[in-house]
Amino acid sequence: MDGHNIEQGSSAQITRLPEPPILRVRNAEASPAALRAPRTLADTGLPPTFVGRLVLKSTLLNGKSTFSDLSERHRLPIAVLEDVLSFLVREHLAEITHRGATDIDVTLRLTDAGRLVAADELARCSYCGPAPIAFEQYAQVVREHSVRRQRITHADVDSAFGEVRVNHALLDGAAATLNAGKPLLMYGPAGSGKTFIAERLGKLLHGDVPIPYALFIGGEIVQVYDPLVHLDASAAAQSAVGDKRWKLCRRPVIISGGELTLEGLDLRYDVNAGFYQAPPHLKANMGLYIVDDLGRQRVAAHELLNRWIMPLDRGIDLFTLQSGARFTAPFDVWTVFSSNLEPAQIGDEAFLRRLGSKLQIGPLSLDDYHAVFDACCASIGFKMPQSAFDYLLHELHMATNKPFLACYPHDLLHLLAASAEYRGAAREVTEDGLLEAWQSYFGDVASRNGPHPPAMKQQPDKRLAAH
Repeated sequence: MDGHNIEQGSSAQITRLPEPPILRVRNAEASPAALRAPRTLADTGLPPTFVGRLVLKSTLLNGKSTFSDLSERHRLPIAVLEDVLSFLVREHLAEITHRGATDIDVTLRLTDAGRLVAADELARCSYCGPAPIAFEQYAQVVREHSVRRQRITHADVDSAFGEVRVNHALLDGAAATLNAGKPLLMYGPAGSGKTFIAERLGKLLHGDVPIPYALFIGGEIVQVYDPLVHLDASAAAQSAVGDKRWKLCRRPVIISGGELTLEGLDLRYDVNAGFYQAPPHLKANMGLYIVDDLGRQRVAAHELLNRWIMPLDRGIDLFTLQSGARFTAPFDVWTVFSSNLEPAQIGDEAFLRRLGSKLQIGPLSLDDYHAVFDACCASIGFKMPQSAFDYLLHELHMATNKPFLACYPHDLLHLLAASAEYRGAAREVTEDGLLEAWQSYFGDVASRNGPHPPAMKQQPDKRLAAH
């Protein structure tokens, strides 16, 4: 976004926007052009004053700066830095102390006036990282790489879930929802595998997408790239992006759980740092955003869901800066909600009709439960005789009416393995070991000689097994 063309935006100085116009996104260049290395300062879409002050701050913090240093810190080509330096020299804010035989062999230092300006800007905003991306360019790139352009096939599903025992009718429903560009609700009892399958759905998304280190919006900086949630693409793929202010990543898969609040869905302004952090769903653009444990947040579920009405309907979200200026940002995520509650307990009809699919994930069938137990045993190097599984089935599950949930094999076997390691016992599933793990896990006392209820029937369709 050209800072001189923001509605009532900055002119010669970097200032906060006045009263709250909505910052509109205009048509920008096509995505390939937006990802090309800028040749001039104008190509960055950033105001010269802003970039100049970024370089001044950086030089003040690091002493004398060379073009090589500045290019590495701010991900700007030498040609752009030449423009910036010309601007700073013209304004008597910096001076060249050395110019060698090559374009990159240039050293600059700040003048007294430059140090004053740099100190003032540093007090206002301490950001000194890669130069941000103009917001219009970002919005265009998101459109070009939209997750809604993804088309999932059976081959994609087989590749993502090949080693997982899962009902294919459920996966077909999830894939169809993604192809339709609709959000998905998965519900069922705790421990049935909802979170596992939600995260694994991210493997259905293919391709790399460019993530900006930061955005320039209305004179402010919003940090987007987060190494904790964004997985970098290969070094070879990175080289295809000319503009190094973008980081090429796998399509994001970001999850928010019970800690999510209404405030957590807005821009977070750091008063001390002087810039913003993007909320999780903005970081998830062009990928998958999972809202886990819906209904367990500190805010009421209906209030949280009301916050999503406009984004789900229109594919945009509205944010407000500290100055009061508002802007609309792309909401380009495949949203997956996971809950232990029934749909009717989560939201009203107005929200539920916006969901593409509502898939129930319940207990496993007996055959799937046995298969998951076998797979978990193999993964930790344990042997399990058939007699041990029969004991688990008849004396523990049936005696206590516990359902065959997908989490039990992993949890029980890891308790059993920890106990065996402590005692130096053989790596084998035994009846005594299962009983001890069961009692520790559930806090129950299961009797070997307890009643044997009738055999549990295999569960109906739409069952999930995860290992």
